[in-house]
Amino acid sequence: MKKVIIRIAALAMCTMFMLLIPASVSAHADSSYTYNYDYWGEFTDSPDVYSVSTVITSKMLGLEPEMKSPQSVTVAGKLIYITDTMNNRIVVITEKNKSEFVLVEVHDSFNGGSVNTFNQPTDVAISEDGNIFIADKMNERIVKLDKNWNYVMEFRMPNDPSIADNTSFNPSKIVVDTAERVYCVADNINKGLIKYEADGTFSGFIGATPVTYNFWDWLWKHFASQEQREKMVNFVPTQYDNLYMDKEGFIYVVTSKPSEEDIKSEASNVVRKLNLLGSDILVRNGSYPIYGDLYMGSGGKKSGPSRFADITTLDNDIYICMDRNRGRLFVYDDQGHLVCAFGGTGNMDGYFNSAISLDHYGKDLLVLDERDAAITFFTTTEYGDLIYDAVDQFDLGEYDASEASWRKVMDLNGNYDLAYIGIGRSLLRQKKYKEAMDFFELKHDAKNYSKAFKQYRKQWVEDHIVLIVIIVLALFLIPLGIGKLKNIKHEIDTADIFQL
Repeated sequence: MKKVIIRIAALAMCTMFMLLIPASVSAHADSSYTYNYDYWGEFTDSPDVYSVSTVITSKMLGLEPEMKSPQSVTVAGKLIYITDTMNNRIVVITEKNKSEFVLVEVHDSFNGGSVNTFNQPTDVAISEDGNIFIADKMNERIVKLDKNWNYVMEFRMPNDPSIADNTSFNPSKIVVDTAERVYCVADNINKGLIKYEADGTFSGFIGATPVTYNFWDWLWKHFASQEQREKMVNFVPTQYDNLYMDKEGFIYVVTSKPSEEDIKSEASNVVRKLNLLGSDILVRNGSYPIYGDLYMGSGGKKSGPSRFADITTLDNDIYICMDRNRGRLFVYDDQGHLVCAFGGTGNMDGYFNSAISLDHYGKDLLVLDERDAAITFFTTTEYGDLIYDAVDQFDLGEYDASEASWRKVMDLNGNYDLAYIGIGRSLLRQKKYKEAMDFFELKHDAKNYSKAFKQYRKQWVEDHIVLIVIIVLALFLIPLGIGKLKNIKHEIDTADIFQL
């Protein structure tokens, strides 16, 4: 009887142990908020780079009526502009204390102009001179106001023969450069960004995406009848979803339109960096393409690839892309390496139901949720500050300090590929080529390893040039001397024979 009781107790303990294992694994998976991918594309947990500081709501701001379907958040200095789209107004707020935001003013109209009210405004841009540009979507215009909200001028439908006469002009996203030239994304116009000069003159389209198509569709279109061709989808450039101008005047653009097939094959780049000529100059030196999640399976009622709906760029050229599909934020450095990814869909702080717009406030982030009509304010953690310090120090040429910061990052996250690469790059700039090679080799960074090896080889040759010259001369002179000695010996031997 005693043996039976012992066996039953042992069986019960084993059963409990087996039940606890999947429970703990599941809890670990569910608690994973910030993550990354290693060189092999495997999912890796990461300490949080950002944490939620506060959530800004209409109630917190004392707004009446509450915001309804806001479409954009724009940071300009200390002021933050929100397009309260379905209430036809612009809400302006500011940070009073750390993570405490207050209402500054609300504008549903402006001074002057033939129509001085808004009709579903979707975006705001502020020039260096403080002039305010608003994408007044359903009024089919971009309106320019001075800093006192007085009417200055407006930008209308581009005068271009390639645009059909029945096309409506519905500007959705805008940016303004230092000369107050306006760049615009408009619904139903997929020829790239619409560019206006400061005086309102339309000056053309820039940065049209390359046309992508299936080979078999292209082949069939060449042999199809006129009626069949009319029913087929035309091969046209992809329309952008959003844009952001960095401090140097380069324009980052994102599009969520390409198919999963085009994204995986890299036939279509969902993130591009445009120069003045509209050419894509985005650096893509990462281990994998810049398109968000590597795995596009279904889960949590979400499927397919990441759909980037907005982008913003920090002063250190780190850029953040917002995925509207799964409510995640993907942070990339200027080389195209994934710094981190975080977020998701849901009702908890740090998760979103319908993320629609993104901007940065220093290093901190503001993410606007259209459905919740709320803005989540993210601030960097200690771990995030170390990463940004390392990046900033490297850009300033402080390579010793950058290396030290990356080593602190590695202490907090030993699986972080970017820390190894960052240390390697800092060592490379310090001319510690052999040490740099070791770090690049650990994380399979072949490109930087080649750079370090090339410099190491050059340095080794310079350090050993005397020895190399001696060895080369020895290899040349010794055989020559041996041959000469053999000839002399042969002459001596033959001379003795002749004398005899």
